Amino acid sequence: MLLTAKAALVTGAANRLGAEIARTLHQNGANLIIHYRRSADAAEALVAELNRQRDASAVALAADLADDAAYDRLAREASAAFDGLDILVNNASAFYPTPFGKIDAAAWNDLVASNYRAPLFLAQACYPDLKRAGGSIVNLLDIYAERPLNRHSVYASAKAANRMLVKALALELAPEVRVNGIAPGAILWPEGDDDYGDDTREALLRQVPLKRIGKPANIAQTALFLATNDYVTGEIVNVDGGRLLR
Repeated sequence: MLLTAKAALVTGAANRLGAEIARTLHQNGANLIIHYRRSADAAEALVAELNRQRDASAVALAADLADDAAYDRLAREASAAFDGLDILVNNASAFYPTPFGKIDAAAWNDLVASNYRAPLFLAQACYPDLKRAGGSIVNLLDIYAERPLNRHSVYASAKAANRMLVKALALELAPEVRVNGIAPGAILWPEGDDDYGDDTREALLRQVPLKRIGKPANIAQTALFLATNDYVTGEIVNVDGGRLLR
């Protein structure tokens, strides 16, 4: 139990990768703060699941990370849940196409808020607790932070800013707080994105040397490694089946 008595806040943790990361940290002893925006039912179901495994070990907190007032409140409530905070996983992310010529301020604000602004300002709000704990921050990035995805210029740019944020904060917050990132490749296909039909999926997998889609557990295990290895900071781990080799 590598994380016994540690407290971890995972944003966007009600579903998909966030939920898998939360389960993995919890299985290794951590108490979990499950953040969600709209997925209240899924968040409460996950909290109930974790609390059945270990009583009073998980809570759910709602916050809209596009709201500047949310960061301090979420950090304060997360800290109060388990008397401090040891791990922050910035997982929450909006993802959808923004074809050039049709980009508007609403899409820009939404994508930048979840993929860059929130990880920065939430890290800042949580920093006092993380510093006291000698804790760590793990940001979820994307291979498209390094290589652009067609019709997704705003998303890719926001993730690229987040990529630099990992390295900048790793330098600035050392030695008390470690900051690392994970750049997933094809792990879970996006929901509701028409750009990801069967033909696109097959074409993408042909570019992956391992020739298969990854599993959420591959990301969660990497998050656990980064949260527990106390001599790793400023690193971005590509979990992409070798995609960036091509």
